[in-house]
Amino acid sequence: MEEGRFCGTRPRVLLRVLLVLLVPLLIGAADGLYSIPLKFSAARLNSSAGLDLASGGLSLASDPAGTVNFLDMVDNLEGDSGRGYYIEMTIGTPAQAVNILVDTGSSNFAVAAAPHPYITHYFNRDELVSSTYRFSGGFVAVRYTQGDWEGELGTDVISMPKGPNGSITINIAAILSSEGFYLPGVNWQGILGMAYPLLARPDPSVEPFFNSLVRQTGIPDVFSLQMCGAGVSSSTADPAGGSLIMGGVEPTLYRGSMWYTPIIQEWYYQVEILKLEVGDRNLNLDCKEYNTDKAIVDSGTTLLRLPVNVFNAVVETIAQTSLIKDFTSGFWMGTKLACWTKGQAPWTFFPKLSIYLRATNTSQSFRITILPQMYIQPVTEVDVNLDCYRFGISSSTNGLVIGATVMEGFYVVFDRAQKRVGFAVSTCAERGNLFLSEVSGPFLAGGVTSDCMGDPLLKEPLMWVIAYAMMGLCVLVLLLLLILLVLPCRHRRGRDSVITDQSSLVHHRIK
Repeated sequence: MEEGRFCGTRPRVLLRVLLVLLVPLLIGAADGLYSIPLKFSAARLNSSAGLDLASGGLSLASDPAGTVNFLDMVDNLEGDSGRGYYIEMTIGTPAQAVNILVDTGSSNFAVAAAPHPYITHYFNRDELVSSTYRFSGGFVAVRYTQGDWEGELGTDVISMPKGPNGSITINIAAILSSEGFYLPGVNWQGILGMAYPLLARPDPSVEPFFNSLVRQTGIPDVFSLQMCGAGVSSSTADPAGGSLIMGGVEPTLYRGSMWYTPIIQEWYYQVEILKLEVGDRNLNLDCKEYNTDKAIVDSGTTLLRLPVNVFNAVVETIAQTSLIKDFTSGFWMGTKLACWTKGQAPWTFFPKLSIYLRATNTSQSFRITILPQMYIQPVTEVDVNLDCYRFGISSSTNGLVIGATVMEGFYVVFDRAQKRVGFAVSTCAERGNLFLSEVSGPFLAGGVTSDCMGDPLLKEPLMWVIAYAMMGLCVLVLLLLLILLVLPCRHRRGRDSVITDQSSLVHHRIK
């Protein structure tokens, strides 16, 4: 009896020690993978001038297969940059109508499945209400820079009144609890992640919505996005709207040429930026500065977000070239509004802003430009005698993000089939017969290094590889320990013999 207990004790101790050491590592790694940055900011405004602004603030006209008619999808979005652009969908059997936020910076389809003070209704997944909902047996939690939600994983059928014909079955995250995710005044009840599987939670095996749509309907692996809030206050009662074209490009939604930049990595829609100009001034930064961590195209981010060094250089150059001197720092930092006498337009005081992207011909680049009407953004209902504006650019510690501030000026094509993102001037980026955006090129990229991506960083796909490798190692070690547990203990046949740990090692060596 003593021999049997001794033989079983040491492997158990080793097992406990292994679990104590590895579980925190795995939890820590997983926690890092569940963070999706760069979301909306809500604004709370006073009713007096100069006041604090607090943060809290798509080439064919149809598909020949007959699955989609792009013209039927035009104007299928509602909303604006401040409150998000959303599309109507129906979920379940019988169908329940919900509005879903379009987000190219995440990959989960998630919908409210419980009441919340800021939403008017939610998806009822009870089998008596939706006979087609199936619980997948898992749970998911997603944390954003602002807000988070938790829920269960399931599947159900969805359709879109202004989308591809028919219904498809997709993965759904049913949101059961959230904090800071829904904002006051929003008219959407969930989020439609349009990025790649690598961003899906809890892991890439959860097929994103657009992957399911392409696989089940056979439409081309392309979607395009027009957001029509350029130069319009995000607090207006009548939101601007836009178009999400699934399966291709609708030529009536843009003017001029379409310029494409390669997708560098398929997780976010990561692109390569070569330089920035304020007016006609090159910032003259190392191009790696613009791609620090990553540079992505994300409809779920309100502002143009720049790495800290780039942001500081942009603000300094705007301040130098602007006709307004001694501008308060609170305006640049997003904590204060700038107000002028009603009817006095401030945009003539500010320069254009240009972003150079590497072209698909990698020896060339092209330039997307926004006028100051895009980044000096009107805010209504502040003071009856004043017109007030906010700065539509902010600093970022987790990469450069081409958000709604820029995207609203362009018709943006996410050509996943050819691994590229396209930009053309949007037909709705016009105010008073003036287009607020420009696309031009080509320019030689000879003056820029052939690689602007910077030093390799521990990005999320690599973290997944490491996490899976760690789990594989754990399984291997646990198997070895289990073998030790079930192997019979070797001992001498003598009546009083007891094999110690030391003697057993020596005997194995001699054998």
